[in-house]
Amino acid sequence: MNDERVVDETVTKFLLNTCRLRPQFNRPAVLAAAYCAALATVHPYDDEEAEPIPLTTGSVAEFYIDPMLPHVGDVDMLLHCSTGLAIPQGHPPPTQLPDEFHNYVQVVEIIDSHLPGYVYLEPRYLLTECVDDGRYNAVEYDQKLYLSNRVYIAEAGNIHGPALFAEGSILSHDTVHSIRCLVWPPQAGDWPTRHRNYGWPDSATVDHVVMWCGSCGTSSV
Repeated sequence: MNDERVVDETVTKFLLNTCRLRPQFNRPAVLAAAYCAALATVHPYDDEEAEPIPLTTGSVAEFYIDPMLPHVGDVDMLLHCSTGLAIPQGHPPPTQLPDEFHNYVQVVEIIDSHLPGYVYLEPRYLLTECVDDGRYNAVEYDQKLYLSNRVYIAEAGNIHGPALFAEGSILSHDTVHSIRCLVWPPQAGDWPTRHRNYGWPDSATVDHVVMWCGSCGTSSV
């Protein structure tokens, strides 16, 4: 067991010290960009005014050295919408939003569930933008309903866990419908300080993730 740990630590140290950003596009990265472009033209929310915003994630986005890339099995994508926003429970509705948001936005509240790592999304506010100053006014919903990922992907294709799975000519792709959250949700509060084997990701990467997600991140439904 000790010998295996030494080997694991040696390989991990080598990869962390030698991996660099790949210098050029490769086939999986080009396919991922093409899939994202195709998703950006579809309106899966039955709302022609909503702008779909896809992001590449998983191995295609995270592998940094070319020898690893032939082992990419599929393309993973997140898809969120310009008319949706999530806020922690009890958090006041925002009055200002980034430019990519629509002039009306449905705000859902993140509610704890009985399963660790899972939450409910309860529609709470409808935001409408004021043309005079660009600020958003909030109207609270009267009825309490809970959103499910199935609402967005029902009858749309094969279900692969939380994702919509589709075969491609070269690589298949998984798409997870998500919703923006502009602050770090309390349900993920322990993630930045969680124990990590071999110190990866390092503290600088963790800080960057928290900062990025707090300003423009997404949370899967």
